[in-house]
Amino acid sequence: MKKAKYSIILSVLLTMSVILSACGGGGNLVSDNNSSGDKPGQKTVTIFQFKTEIVEGLNELKVEFEKEHPDIKLDIQTVGGGADYDAALKTKFASGDAPDIFSNNGYAKLDMWQEKLEDLSDQPWVKDLVPLAAEAITKDDKVYGLPLDLEGFGYVYNKDLFAKAGITTLPKTYSELEAAAKKLQAAGITPFANAYQEWWLVGSQGISVAFANQDNVDGFIKGLNEGTSSIVGNEQFANWAKLMKLTLDYGNKNPLTTDYNTQVTMFANGEAAMMQEGNWAQTMIDGITPNMNIGILPMPLSDDAAKTGKVTIGVPVNLVVNKDSDAKEEAKIFLNWLVTSDIGKEYLVKKFKFIPAMTTIQATPEDMGPIATDLVKYVEEGNIFAHQAGKFPDGVAQEFGSAIQQYLAGKSDVESWQKNMQAAWDKLK
Repeated sequence: MKKAKYSIILSVLLTMSVILSACGGGGNLVSDNNSSGDKPGQKTVTIFQFKTEIVEGLNELKVEFEKEHPDIKLDIQTVGGGADYDAALKTKFASGDAPDIFSNNGYAKLDMWQEKLEDLSDQPWVKDLVPLAAEAITKDDKVYGLPLDLEGFGYVYNKDLFAKAGITTLPKTYSELEAAAKKLQAAGITPFANAYQEWWLVGSQGISVAFANQDNVDGFIKGLNEGTSSIVGNEQFANWAKLMKLTLDYGNKNPLTTDYNTQVTMFANGEAAMMQEGNWAQTMIDGITPNMNIGILPMPLSDDAAKTGKVTIGVPVNLVVNKDSDAKEEAKIFLNWLVTSDIGKEYLVKKFKFIPAMTTIQATPEDMGPIATDLVKYVEEGNIFAHQAGKFPDGVAQEFGSAIQQYLAGKSDVESWQKNMQAAWDKLK
């Protein structure tokens, strides 16, 4: 992407406030590459994070960082995918095994953990943050974390399979998506690969679209907290349930026992034309089918293309520093190195396929891959939703995931599903 073009993107992002949480991963994974104790004068920085799809790259960066900083050792630990990262993090702190660096989604999670967080406002990279990226992790004009990247999601689609089915107009409305699914099925192609075993896919990311389609999103969420608005009977939640039913009717068998890895593998092998995912899936797709002809579509809830024909963009994770760590200065050295060193910047855009969260990191379409490149086009057009899960009360996304899975399994109808969703919010708000 040329620098001038990237400036346009930044100007659009100035007006938005978003967060993307619980991004995709390869199931329940705990990775610990710590070895037996530090050498004299050496300190270990423990990094506890949930992005399972970047573990390999992080371990490669660990080697490079330790070459340049022999007095600092990195211990990278990952809990992600279907595992409950937040519960695992709380256990770490409660047991006296608190990490030095850990992931935080910002907004509600920033409020929850603020007393444990180091103020990073004086760090050299803060001035280079895209304003959008900084908002979720900024409070009272203080920046408490390093936004790792910008990500987005919708329906990743196979352009070649769409062409094979004779789909010449990309669907931006519910009816157009339904028509495309029928054409794909008629051509002998499975329209959707659904990984509904993954609670985060529906309970954090997917359901955000129902919130984002509200006329006044923040007002609706405020009303949920105050008891003046309700999920029950809400048109956008009913529409979202209808969209989920469409993906079931035109999707793979056994969606509730299909996990992220299986879903992405099906899609990358050409066994399905669409999947609800984002640009974090690019590296796994490339590993199976390099140079795949793909893009991304909205998750439309109605036939109002101007309102619903958008993708969701946000910040999936911020890396924060434990203020009580005895290695917090070393932790800051690593974070600064990650976003200023040549190899760190290269990995962020070329290995991880991230959309940069900093003005000092440039990325071309070849660097980021086709999913991120398509997402950038939506940003330029202004056709983007803010991801809302960061504003949910703690634990609500997991409760939502369970309630949605019950609905998808046919154990509840739309009305009882909405009541279950409302009950989850009321219990945890």
